[in-house]
Amino acid sequence: MAGRLSATGGGWRRGLKHGIERAMDFSLVPASSTTRAWQIVQRVFRDYQGSLAVRLWDGGTLSFGAGVPDVTLIVREPRLLRELILFRDPLRLAEAYFQGGLDVEGDLYTALEMKDRLQTLNLSAFEKAGFLCAALFLGGASASLNAASARRNFLALWPWRVHSKGGSRQAIAFHYDVSNAFYRLWLDAQMVYSCAYFETPDDSLDQAQRNKLEYICRKLRLKPGDRLLDIGCGWGALICWAAKHYGVQAHGITLSQNQYDHARKKIGNENLQDRVTVELRDYRELQGEAHYDKIVSVGMFEHVGLRNLPCYFDIARSLLKPGGLFLNHGITQDREGWGGTVGTRFINRYVFPDGELDTVGNVQRAMEQTGFEILDVEGLRRHYALTLRHWVGRLERGRAEALRQVPQSIYRIWRLYMAACALQFEQGDIGVYQILAANRDGGPARVPLTRRDLYV
Repeated sequence: MAGRLSATGGGWRRGLKHGIERAMDFSLVPASSTTRAWQIVQRVFRDYQGSLAVRLWDGGTLSFGAGVPDVTLIVREPRLLRELILFRDPLRLAEAYFQGGLDVEGDLYTALEMKDRLQTLNLSAFEKAGFLCAALFLGGASASLNAASARRNFLALWPWRVHSKGGSRQAIAFHYDVSNAFYRLWLDAQMVYSCAYFETPDDSLDQAQRNKLEYICRKLRLKPGDRLLDIGCGWGALICWAAKHYGVQAHGITLSQNQYDHARKKIGNENLQDRVTVELRDYRELQGEAHYDKIVSVGMFEHVGLRNLPCYFDIARSLLKPGGLFLNHGITQDREGWGGTVGTRFINRYVFPDGELDTVGNVQRAMEQTGFEILDVEGLRRHYALTLRHWVGRLERGRAEALRQVPQSIYRIWRLYMAACALQFEQGDIGVYQILAANRDGGPARVPLTRRDLYV
């Protein structure tokens, strides 16, 4: 019996060995890491439909498809391929790119679309075994700690603090206090870091952001003497625009020291000190009732946290005069809740530590449950895709100056993050909505019967 079992086991092992060699052409005799790497690359991209090249650490290049490659992936160390095969996690590709183990020549958007290919790659049992065998023999030292991995390690300490007042301040500083000079390289002249409004696809970024500032003021039906609050005022563009062009008394709050400093300087440069104020303050520290005729929040509520949305909207409603208008402009997603996907892990680890999104339906429900009447909802998804492509293009053109302002890893994080978001907006995975609402305490809102006044 023992002999038969042994023979059976030996036959199984010989069959597995033969299957691996047949399916992957991986010899079990020693082979160089480069040879094993080429075998892996050939299998992963053998039926790739586009035009791609892969260059390994020894300088050798393998091409797929016809014509000049749209993109070339440069793998600088065998460790990267080993980890991709063992863990099948696209986030490791992103981290390798930040740390310099992976480079991209050509169209970054094409490279990003390969994420789905890695996650859905269909391998036979023999191929999986062959991949595993080859991966275990791929060596390479781990990359040294740099700014990208330091950001990741910083966030490992976060879960218990996210969305607390102190945690929110640090989260905002983590993202926005990188460098005003860095943001100035790729934002528009007004320094608006949110979705622009393109009346035509040919609008420049500067024109589209002026369009957006004007459009928001029209939606709020601002008029001289109105008291306006901007929750999360950024670098001060909207409060200054509203005061200058609509004669309002505007007040903005931010948690970013860099934004606050810039906004104060902007207010002084435009001689708006008598009409515009700004302060470093958490929205939860705002006090009083019925202080403002109009309230606006652009690109801020994504930081609030889903559990805090009722508190956020309740504070906004309490600060608004009866019948006053509130415009909330923010990003949403196509599924409920903030799950642990590749995208959410990437965003929370490297970009927005406290970022959480929900569906537009759930956002409206939270607003209604705190006493708002929904007046108007407008989706601007395609506008944000255009905005992000402008930002990426400007950042890439300003690369040399950007690298004088921030480490290369930070430059790469922002470049990858914005390009990936552009694709998500184009595909409809995420959206952005302007929701105009009124404080029900004042009875029916006094707004025109149609939208015609917005487009005059």
